[in-house]
Amino acid sequence: MAGVHIDKTVDARGSYCPGPLMELIKTVKAASVGQVIEVLSSDQGSAKDIPEWVKKVGHELVLNEKAQDGDYWKIAVKKVK
Repeated sequence: MAGVHIDKTVDARGSYCPGPLMELIKTVKAASVGQVIEVLSSDQGSAKDIPEWVKKVGHELVLNEKAQDGDYWKIAVKKVK
């Protein structure tokens, strides 16, 4: 994750589908173009659902990786429009 500047973090750990995605959508809508929003999610489905949503709406997936301790996913999205 070196070199990625995170503007906002949504901690959705403990929330299950579609919670993390809904929190991301709300945060992206309020963000400015160019900002990077990171989602922390313990729901494995987020690693698939969020990238699909990002592609569908035209934003940029910056990061999608399991945290070093393996308990949650770190997913970062750049708002491009």
